[in-house]
This record gives sequence, C-alpha cells and structure tokens, in this order.
Amino acid sequence: APAAAPVAAAPAAPAGNLPFQDLPRVAFDPATIPTTGAPYEDEPASTMRKVIAKRLTESRAYVPHAFTTVTADLAGVSALRKRLAADHGIKVSVNDVVIKAVALALRDVPTANSSWDGETCVPNERVDVSVAVATPAGLITPIVTDAAGKGLSVISAEVRDLATRARDNKLKPEEFQGGTFTVSNLGMFGITEFSAVVNPPQACILAVGGGVQKVVGDGDGGAKTVTTMTSRLSADRRVVDEPTAALFLQAFAHYVNHPELLAV
Repeated sequence: APAAAPVAAAPAAPAGNLPFQDLPRVAFDPATIPTTGAPYEDEPASTMRKVIAKRLTESRAYVPHAFTTVTADLAGVSALRKRLAADHGIKVSVNDVVIKAVALALRDVPTANSSWDGETCVPNERVDVSVAVATPAGLITPIVTDAAGKGLSVISAEVRDLATRARDNKLKPEEFQGGTFTVSNLGMFGITEFSAVVNPPQACILAVGGGVQKVVGDGDGGAKTVTTMTSRLSADRRVVDEPTAALFLQAFAHYVNHPELLAV
C-alpha cells in the first residue's frame, strides 16, 4: 500500500501575547460598506469635529480607561432646589449641584484632580471643572474655574452664560481650553447612564445620567419610591486606580445625598 502523505505540523503558538506593533493591520476601504442605494451627500467634517475625532481616537487608543459607577438619591437635591427658589428666588439645576459636588469631592480626593503628562501624574492645585455642552459644530467643554470655591448661584449663572456663548461660538480660547476634570450630563436627554471618553491630559470624566424612580424598602417592612441618579467615572488608570476612584465617587455621592453640605 502507498505510504500515507505526511501531515503538516500545526504552527507553534506564540509565546505570550503579541506586542502591539506586531498585531495585524486591516486596511479600511469605505467602498466595502454596504449601502441601500439611496442617494446621499457627503458632509465635510468641520475643523472642530476633526479635532474631536482625533483627540477621542487617541484617548481610546492610548489611555487605559477604568470605569466605576455610583448611584445617589436625589431627594435632598430636589428639596434644596425648591427651598432656594421659594425662599430666595434662586433657580439652580441638578447639573449645577453635580458640578459643585464634583468640585468638593475633588478637593477631598485630590488625586482625581490630577493630569498625566506622558510620564508622571501631575496634581492640579485648583479645581477647574469642564462642562460638556452640545453645539451645532460639536461638543465643547467650557470651564467653571475654581468651582470648589464658588457658590451654587454663581456656578449656575456661569454655566448658563458659558453654555449660551458656546452655542453661539463666542467663547474665548481660555474659556474652553484646559480644565482639570470634565462633567458630561445627558440626563436632560432622557439617558439614565452611559460611559464617557477621558479628555487628556485630564485623568477623569464623570458621565451623569438622569433621575430614575425606583421602589425600595423603607426599613419597616414597607416600600417607598425614590429618585436616584447614576454616575459613571471614566478614569485614566495610570493616574486614578480603583480604590481612588471609589473614594472620589463615595465623596461625590455623599454631597449629592446631603446637598446642605455644599454650602459648608
């Protein structure tokens, strides 16, 4: 009988993981994307959207993101807003409270208020909170400077002014370039929770969802309805590790749960 054909040996598995530069590259050809055949017109990207695309792509490619989530009760925030409006004629939003709570939590956990310079963690002495604002040209992040040292009414007025001028493309470069921490709130759009992309050289961004009503135990065998808010921290793991992220979120939730502390 004829000899059996030799069986080819399976290629040896590489030892360990392949280094990043040795991973196979797949060329992207837009012509391979299936279409419906319906007519369309290409819309050139604005300069702002090109910058956003470049920075976010670099962030996701090179920044090791770590995610942690916390839920806070909004009962105290609701009561505070009603009291300020009734007693003082001051209107503040949930987002104003979030910004102030973030600023105080960063004061308590300063590592979360740091930046990465490419080689080391750089602490920031002042808490400057960037606030994501949607504009026709793209997302922009005007800055509430020294947010920890400002009252709710001042923060509220500044955010309204910055957001209005951002949508009108009237911000000065120093009003949106910089910042030490970013807040992105989609609660007003009906989003309950989401994850955001870190904006280097900042180390953190907090993605804030809208209030959700839940039925929970009241501690006496009964039930009650509460409104909670879910916030997810995206952090540069080179700067903020999980225990630090947990400390920051605990402090943030504490201030939201007890907003009377925002004035202390």
